[in-house]
Formats: sequence, C-alpha cells, structure tokens
Amino acid sequence: MYPKLQISLKGIENNSRVVSELCKNQGIAITGVVKSSNSYEESYIPIAKAMKKGGIESLGDSRMKTIMRMRELGYKGEIMLIRIPMISELEDLVRYADCSLNSERKTLELLNQEALKQRKSHGVVLMVDLGDLREGIEEEEELMETARLCEEMEGLELLGIGTNLGCYGAIVPDEKNLGRLVELAEKIEAMIGRRLKIISGGATSTLPLIVEGRCPERINHLRVGEGILVGRDIAEIWQVDIPGIRKDNYIIQAQVIELKEKFSHPLGRIFVDAFGKTPTYEDRGRRKRALVALGKRDVGDLDGLTPLIEGVEVMGGSSDHGILDIEDAKEEINLGDILSFNLYYGAMMNSIESCSVSIEYRED
Repeated sequence: MYPKLQISLKGIENNSRVVSELCKNQGIAITGVVKSSNSYEESYIPIAKAMKKGGIESLGDSRMKTIMRMRELGYKGEIMLIRIPMISELEDLVRYADCSLNSERKTLELLNQEALKQRKSHGVVLMVDLGDLREGIEEEEELMETARLCEEMEGLELLGIGTNLGCYGAIVPDEKNLGRLVELAEKIEAMIGRRLKIISGGATSTLPLIVEGRCPERINHLRVGEGILVGRDIAEIWQVDIPGIRKDNYIIQAQVIELKEKFSHPLGRIFVDAFGKTPTYEDRGRRKRALVALGKRDVGDLDGLTPLIEGVEVMGGSSDHGILDIEDAKEEINLGDILSFNLYYGAMMNSIESCSVSIEYRED
C-alpha cells in the first residue's frame, strides 16, 4: 500500500546511542521523545525498543493515550508526560506515567489528591517560561511559591525544574537563558534544603550548545525527539555537525499517478486554494510535472518533503495530491513509479499519524 512510510529501527538505535553518549559525557541524561511513533507491532513498541537499545532509559510522550498503550503492551521503564496534563486525565496520569511537566498550582493540587488516592508518588518537573512563551511560570515569586507547595504535597515528588525553548517563540537556548534556569533551580534548592534531581534544559535545539561545550554545567536533562528520530535539524538548520547521526530514518514513498507537461503558472484569476490561502507562483513556462498520490492529508505541509531523485522539486499540492516539477530530474520517471522522499520533523509527525499511510519497519 502506498503512500508508505519506511522507518529504520537501526537508524533510530544509532542516533539514540550517539546523542545519549554525547550528553552523558557532559552529565546530561536524555528522555527520548516517542510522540511521533504512534504505531504498534504486536507485543512491543518498535521505536521505543530501538531507543532503549541505543541507551535511552527514559521515554517521554505528549499524549496519555500513547502512554497508556505503551503500558498495556508491557513497557516497564520510566515514562514522562511532556505536555502539561489536562485535569481530566489526572487519574490515568498517576496510574500510567512516572512523572510529568507542570505549571499550574490547581492542577498540582488535584494531581496530589489523585496520587494520594492511588497511594503513589508522582514526579513533577515545574516548567519555567524563559521567553519562548509556550508553557511555564514567568515570575520568580510564583515559581518559588509553587515549588514550596509542591515540596509539601505528600503525593508528589518535586524532581526539578525545566524549560522549553525553540518550539513556539523560536528562542535560541544559550548560556544566558539556561544560566537563568540554573540560578532559579539553586534558589529552590536553598529554600527546600536539598538538591534537585532534574534541571531540564529543553529539547533538540539545546544540542548545539552541548556539541560546542557551552551548556551551563548544572543542566543535566534534555527531552529529545527530532535529534534522535529524524536528525536533520541540527545539521541543516543549526549548521552543527554531530558525527555519526543518521538522517535517513524516515523515508516516505508515493506512486506517480500522472505525467504531463503543463504551465508553471495557473491560468485565470488567483483567489484562494482549498485551505483558504492565496498562493504565489513563479512563471517558468511549460514544465514536465508528475502528480503523486500523496497530499497534505498525509504529511501536512508538502514543503517538509525532500525528493531523493536529484533535480526533482516539490511545487506544492492539495489534500490528496503532490505536485512535482521533474523537468530537470536526473533519472527517468514513469507512470506508476514509486518515488521516495526524506522528511522533516513536521511531515514525519503527520505521516505517522495518518490512517492512509502504511508503515514498514526496516532493520537496515
């Protein structure tokens, strides 16, 4: 069945080992983010298993449904919920996850009640907003008071504090903002009279600091998804090389369903497309084009695809069609051919969640 997403388990294992060893050398533990692996195979989760074989001991996911499924399939290791929990899912959170990221006092109070009810201790990492403007507590006074209350709650264990950088506001992790996180952690430690287990300095976007040896010394935890699963952002966006990282772990294949020579600029008055946006086009005259049976319904933004045949360009598409310029393709392309594309993180996440994309795990 096409489109087909091929996933290299050996590649994910390799990247897990490379990233975990890089960070371990600087005293940093990794929670491997498996939120983009919502496909299961019989009695185990293949991507989670590949991460563990590569040395990742802690796994994280943003969806309780996935965490519950992991437990149902027998996964025994540590699992962290990496999205602020919904109040409606606290019972399942305590039952199935070991720890979670939090920022709301009311949620912590209810979480404590649920943990006591289940006679469990639930780990908490308080999130601090250092400017990226997603989740987290901004004011130091509020953070200190929340940490104090959390420390006093019998059903909760205050593991530490963390931050998110780069995911919404595109703020770059650096010595200044992560240094501030360490400073806040040490103030909390002075208040509660003990050392925090976790100072979580973000995600894949923090890896360049580690490669360059500029990460503040007390940062001891990261939550890494893209840097292990796809491995393209660090090299192609951040221009930082991590030797040994594979960038071909996810390849999507689609079949050619039409070959025509057509104008490169639409004819008539341009208004909006099927998604309510007004696109722009470059007039390059008549060009050879291929339609593939792969659209935004399958991968989201088609700009997240990189054709593996040199000279092929992704021009755009609709819900169900991808439009390729093949005028300068270095290989002959025929009707019915299967074309392969590398993916960026966003396209990978969409494709693995799509009911119309089949999945094939490969060991090579």
